[in-house]
Amino acid sequence: MTKKKVAFICVHNSCRSQIAEALGKHLAGDVIESYSAGTETKPQINQDAVRLMKEIYGIDMEANGQRSKFISELPEVDMAISMGCNVCCPFIGRAFDDNWGLEDPTGKSDEEFKSVINQIEKKICELKKKHLLRTQKKHLIDITYRKG
Repeated sequence: MTKKKVAFICVHNSCRSQIAEALGKHLAGDVIESYSAGTETKPQINQDAVRLMKEIYGIDMEANGQRSKFISELPEVDMAISMGCNVCCPFIGRAFDDNWGLEDPTGKSDEEFKSVINQIEKKICELKKKHLLRTQKKHLIDITYRKG
């Protein structure tokens, strides 16, 4: 099965998109390659995100090599997903395939942070399910075509 390359994009690439990249690798790494980037960068990933991802999933985003990156550092991707732009979405040189419309939890309570993480987890699981269904459908069409 060919893995789709998915980029999770937000302006600073320090919180929501980093969480999505980590959860994409953790929950759907068998069907998608997850990347994240932004039009601006921060010196480090949001430390509340790092702490809560370790606490909830045992994922150490920094130890796994994640860092704030520019969009220009990404490979060519099959799908680009905006985390939620509030004021304006960053320009990435192409249209977004989806906008998850997530609030930025930076500076908010752990409960609000966990709510956003949970929303991202659900979206990643939906993305995986859609990809698996498309792949199965394509496989059935290929089998039917070969028989016909």
